[in-house]
Amino acid sequence: MKRSALVAFVLGATTVFAFAPFEIFPLPLLTLALLFGLWQRADSARAGAVLGFAWGLGLFGAGVSWVYVSMHDVGGMAVPLAAVATMAFCALLAVFPAAAGFAYGKLRRGTGWRDAVLAAGVWTLAEWLRGWLLTGFPWLSIGYSQTPPSPLAGFAPLVGVYGVGLLVALLAALGGVAWRNWLWWLALLAICTLGIGLRQIAWTEPVGEPVSISLLQGNIPQSIKWEPERLPLSIETYRRLAQAHPAQITVLPETAMPMLFDAIPAEVLADLTRQGDVLIGSAIASGNGGYGNGAIAVSPKRSIQVYTKVHLVPFGEFVPPGFQWFFGLVNIPMSGFTPGKRGQAALTVAGQRLAINICYEDLFGDELAAALPAATLLVNLSNTAWFGDSLAQPQHLQIARLRALETGRPIVRATNTGMTAAIAPDGTVVAALPPFVESALTVSVTGYQGSTPYARLGDATAVLLALLACLPVLGQRRRPAVR
Repeated sequence: MKRSALVAFVLGATTVFAFAPFEIFPLPLLTLALLFGLWQRADSARAGAVLGFAWGLGLFGAGVSWVYVSMHDVGGMAVPLAAVATMAFCALLAVFPAAAGFAYGKLRRGTGWRDAVLAAGVWTLAEWLRGWLLTGFPWLSIGYSQTPPSPLAGFAPLVGVYGVGLLVALLAALGGVAWRNWLWWLALLAICTLGIGLRQIAWTEPVGEPVSISLLQGNIPQSIKWEPERLPLSIETYRRLAQAHPAQITVLPETAMPMLFDAIPAEVLADLTRQGDVLIGSAIASGNGGYGNGAIAVSPKRSIQVYTKVHLVPFGEFVPPGFQWFFGLVNIPMSGFTPGKRGQAALTVAGQRLAINICYEDLFGDELAAALPAATLLVNLSNTAWFGDSLAQPQHLQIARLRALETGRPIVRATNTGMTAAIAPDGTVVAALPPFVESALTVSVTGYQGSTPYARLGDATAVLLALLACLPVLGQRRRPAVR
């Protein structure tokens, strides 16, 4: 059992190479097939859970270890505590593949295609639960590995990231039991061909005239961003970039102005809006003395529209009940944000309807789809300086590419340190700035109208398919487990 757990751990860690920046998209077909093979040979549900947990520790330990950077390098937490906290976080995420392994062990009936379909179903349900329970953290869901040029990317506008992940898991599981069978290779070819065909379908269409957008990347180190004496550095950096790169819409990153919006000097707003509308990432005052993480659209005539972040980051933007002590160990400025109301309207800026999302809100496709079909363009404001020069930045850009595919909308991203980029509705990156440089990306973007099937139904289709995948085993008598 120890050897099998070690193999599962290595398989999970290896799967990180399927995601950005490596993007070896066929890799999960192999690593998941081998994991499901280990589940098939496990002699109990408990053993399946151990294997799933080991796989998860490998994936998250290698893939989201950048959490350590935010707690130690930026937050100042002591090395031992930051290491323990990072391991605990990865272990919590690993509970979900462990639950999938346990459920598989309880429900499987022996061998064959029914068990393979079951494995794909419980895997997908576990990933969906990880994106929902405890406010959700769907980072490194398998479907994110299938951005273009993967042929499975064509299914994203239909069934979203979890549906794409279900396809990956299904092909892997069936391949694990039947890769020598020509029917499996025929099915793989047919699904890939169908995915390529789906990529040719334009689910949405352009609307209106193109608009010029300047995405500013200030590259302000997180370690000095919130120091009062450094405030002029942030203001002057973004004022200079805005004036040097004029556009109809200028977008600043999340909390680019490390102050309440009401405190931004009038002359700064005048300079920022001299060439057109500006979207500013800044804290905004809310009721009862609180404040929210906001994106504020300001026109040259000083009309103001506001979006307040709804899906806050636990421990980073709000304190979960019972964890007040945590903030005595780490320095996280402005960690008591108030969430905005759900269902906020898109902002009308320069003739476009902008659906705003801030930081990791773009991990939740269901929530972004709620702004459609009214929105013509998705805009993400992020500050990934918290995670240094790590895998977090390219992984986050890959997540945004899936959102573009799901919604059939272009996405522009303004970030503090990277990855500032423009993404087409087909999930391809039109242009991007190098990370960790002070610069601006000016692009011409056309809005889109219409809805993809995913935008209308959200994650419900993938969840229903995953539940259906668990049904075939229920009508079959259980065979004794092989020991």
